[in-house]
Amino acid sequence: MTAVTTPTADRLDERLARIALGRVYEPGDHRLSSLAEQLGAVRLVEELRRQRVDKLESELADRLDGVSPRRDLDRAESLGIRFVIPGDPEWPRQIQALAGLPGGRGRPGVPLGLWVRGPLRLDEVERSVAIVGSRSATSYGAECAAEIAAEVAMKGFAVVSGAAYGIDQAAHRGALAVRGPSVAVLAGGVDRPYPPSHESLLAALAAEGAVVSELAPGEHPTKHRFLSRNRLIAALTRGTVVVEAAHRSGALNTAAWAGRLNRVLMGVPGPVTSASSTGVHHLLRNGGAALVTGGAEVLELIGGVGEHLPEAPRMAERRHDRLTSDQQGVLDAFGYGEVTSVDALARDARLGLVATSVALNQLAALGLAERVAGGWRMTPDPALQPALPSDDRSPS
Repeated sequence: MTAVTTPTADRLDERLARIALGRVYEPGDHRLSSLAEQLGAVRLVEELRRQRVDKLESELADRLDGVSPRRDLDRAESLGIRFVIPGDPEWPRQIQALAGLPGGRGRPGVPLGLWVRGPLRLDEVERSVAIVGSRSATSYGAECAAEIAAEVAMKGFAVVSGAAYGIDQAAHRGALAVRGPSVAVLAGGVDRPYPPSHESLLAALAAEGAVVSELAPGEHPTKHRFLSRNRLIAALTRGTVVVEAAHRSGALNTAAWAGRLNRVLMGVPGPVTSASSTGVHHLLRNGGAALVTGGAEVLELIGGVGEHLPEAPRMAERRHDRLTSDQQGVLDAFGYGEVTSVDALARDARLGLVATSVALNQLAALGLAERVAGGWRMTPDPALQPALPSDDRSPS
């Protein structure tokens, strides 16, 4: 893991301006992020204070006067939190895809910056997968999420989720269990554990991975911020796995963002009777998501070409599996447990006597047939024999 470096001082003004803008505007606003990109955050703040930007509320100027970005940054640094902005070496390039989405209602913006707590650098999260799902997860769903997370994390892929109850929690814990990288993206400040009962989980993630948010330390989550947060989970990762999601589920919102960003979307099927999986089944049925049942299949879809090819499932080979057509025909001609002549076997197998004799000798070499008094018989298959009753009587 590459060491985290302190941002250079020559970008301090830009950093402070972006903190100020983040304090007066809700995250994810496309107009604001576009203007910050075009004008630079420092100039944008100046223009807003002079009320020279069209279509932006004039009260923004007054709200900007009430914020203290320098205090926010100093407090964050004292808590071990850094603020990463576009242009920093640590900035995750894959998140810039948000700027290229089509316009219209709901068009998202690239974050003004990301507050990060933890040693994992964001530019090392490009090899990553999001695992999301129901807060009311079943034991089946939690087990699936944890196993997939552990398997992809062991291959060096970061597991990204939202640290919520249910599937999110299981995914993070699966990655942590194998000491793999994991990132929690929050809808509030990275210094405010949410839900509060996940304080120890978020502390573990901050110690070994990263806890990330668009919102400054101290900010609290809201419904809108959860939805805005979901776009970051999808944008940070190569693909999103949905494990259990009802028809009305925040996980499906993350899935929709993955689809808009042309990232790989995957779904884990559940029992057809489970209400917790109806949303996932809808994605699978409509072709919106690829069906995956384990980490190997996820790695195949998000890895490089030929990088992670899962082995095709195969049953253990049996003695019968490589028989020739003559051998199988002679074997099929036997009556179970019956002694049969070569003539009768040749007739029933529709083979000549020579071909039948050759096949019988080959079957005998394989242990599938044996010569006995009066002809030939099929050798009983031990796997098909009933178990003998045990005799627990002690000798007298």
